This record gives sequence, C-alpha cells and structure tokens, in this order.
Amino acid sequence: MAVTNEQIARINELARKAKTAGLTPEEERERQALREAYIAAFRQSLKSQLDSTVILRPDGTKEKLKPRSPENPNA
Repeated sequence: MAVTNEQIARINELARKAKTAGLTPEEERERQALREAYIAAFRQSLKSQLDSTVILRPDGTKEKLKPRSPENPNA
C-alpha cells in the first residue's frame, strides 16, 4: 500500500491550490482521500519498522520490542 510519487505530487499541488485559489468540493474530497492513503501507508511503514526493531543488551542478547499494555502504557 505504497503511495506513489505522482500521488505525493498531487497532494502538494492541491495544498498549494488550497492556499491560493481554494479547492472545489471534488478537489477537497480528492485531497482527503489522498491524505488518508498517505497516512495509512506511513503508519504501515512505521509498524513494519518497529516490528523488526530489536534491543541489543550489554550481554549481547537481542530482544524484540514488545507492545505496551493498555493497562500500563508507561511500562
């Protein structure tokens, strides 16, 4: 679910237009859909990176990161 360079260029184009001339309702919907796709791709990329991250302990052992518990988010 990668976002293409063309989609990123379109997001930037719509952002520039929104600042200067304003967007039509159709362009506003397009911008929202592109933003949602970009955010979903970013989150997936970050999750993959975190899933493959390990902690290297001083004794040389490796430990995978564990998700925080909802009951104890500071653990």
